[in-house]
Amino acid sequence: MVEKFFGTDGIRGVANSDAMSPELAMKVGMAAGRMFMRGSHRHRVVIGKDTRLSGYMIEPALVAGFTSMGIDVFLLGPIPTPAVAMLTRSLRADMGVMISASHNKFQDNGIKLFGPKGQKLSDEMEGEIESLLNEDLSKLRASPRRIGRAKRIDGVHGRYMEFAKRTFPRNLRLDGVRIAIDCANGAAYKVAPEALWELGAEIAEIGTSPDGFNINDDCGSTSTEALCSKVHEVRADIGIALDGDADRVIIVDEKGKVVDGDQLLAVIAQSWAKTDKLAANGIVATVMSNLGLQKFLEGEGLNMARTDVGDRNVVQHMREHGYNVGGEQSGHIILSDFSATGDGLVAALQLLAVVRQEGRPVSEICHKFDPYPQILRNVRLNGGKPLEDKNVKAAIDDAQNSLGDAGRVVIRPSGTEPLIRVMAEGEDVGLVKKVVNEIVSAVESAA
Repeated sequence: MVEKFFGTDGIRGVANSDAMSPELAMKVGMAAGRMFMRGSHRHRVVIGKDTRLSGYMIEPALVAGFTSMGIDVFLLGPIPTPAVAMLTRSLRADMGVMISASHNKFQDNGIKLFGPKGQKLSDEMEGEIESLLNEDLSKLRASPRRIGRAKRIDGVHGRYMEFAKRTFPRNLRLDGVRIAIDCANGAAYKVAPEALWELGAEIAEIGTSPDGFNINDDCGSTSTEALCSKVHEVRADIGIALDGDADRVIIVDEKGKVVDGDQLLAVIAQSWAKTDKLAANGIVATVMSNLGLQKFLEGEGLNMARTDVGDRNVVQHMREHGYNVGGEQSGHIILSDFSATGDGLVAALQLLAVVRQEGRPVSEICHKFDPYPQILRNVRLNGGKPLEDKNVKAAIDDAQNSLGDAGRVVIRPSGTEPLIRVMAEGEDVGLVKKVVNEIVSAVESAA
């Protein structure tokens, strides 16, 4: 039986366990290196990481794997995922690697792989790597003379900051704007506050003192209470919360109210449509985006395509159908005019551009629609296959029939944890709660 390693966002698991061990990391380096060995040129890979302790273990293991296949390695150190994607292209590398478990706590880690254009790998490419991971790669190693070299690259923070700042309109500055930013004690703890400061903003920062253990610990885009408090404390005009690898962003307005990725997508889509920058007359979102976003866009004469959860799925649909704006409710915002992957800092800068151009507070700009009541519950798996259970299927059908055209039901397995996610939304919050509870009860019985 072929073991499956990849989930919705690369390979992820508890650090120093079988799911994310140094042995696995070395083999990933060997397998990915082998797959990207195309041509006779000297191949190179760039490797970045976030701030979690286990990065010190996984990074050298990956280096060993890549160099054993004859590939040179450029080490970037702690840096955001979108910076790895950008530098993969900029340094003309054959591939890029980010060591991160994104928004997870420190005990987890992961490996994200990028192709030479800075795009996450397709299902087919990941399948090829998985096939190699299940094989003996020892006979494919390079000869002693062809072993790769590894070196650290200086100046990568500055290169990424200049890239990010260039996405902000040249005729605008952030002078007089007070920004509270939470970097989740993660990969953007240096670059994000400094880039915003260089554009003229006054910065109040939290989550910028990583110690290897505190990444995403009661901070960042998945835990915004501290940022809301900071916004009130310093009377900030806006709060910006990044996650551990800074590929997603959540906004807090000047009143301390949290603004999710759906509202941010609405702001960017409307702004870009007015300036004829929006391609394909719409955006790409996922099945989890609120029905209110879809209704708002329809009112603007714009369309919204939906994909399965995962920014890779969003990017693929954007690329295949000509969209340049896409994202997720969780704050992954992909702006393909600038980057091939989600970039929390760049997305925040696009919002700040609208704030400066319109001269209105964030609370007004970021309230484009009233979200439909949406409830999400997670059910932990215990070895069962509830999505194949007839009682679960019946509960889902009954729920959708009850909600009718005024609501939706989405049930899906998590790509990163052993969970089934049950979501429903509709106009009647009481009915939404009822159908979610009924589905969860059926799933728990079958899980």
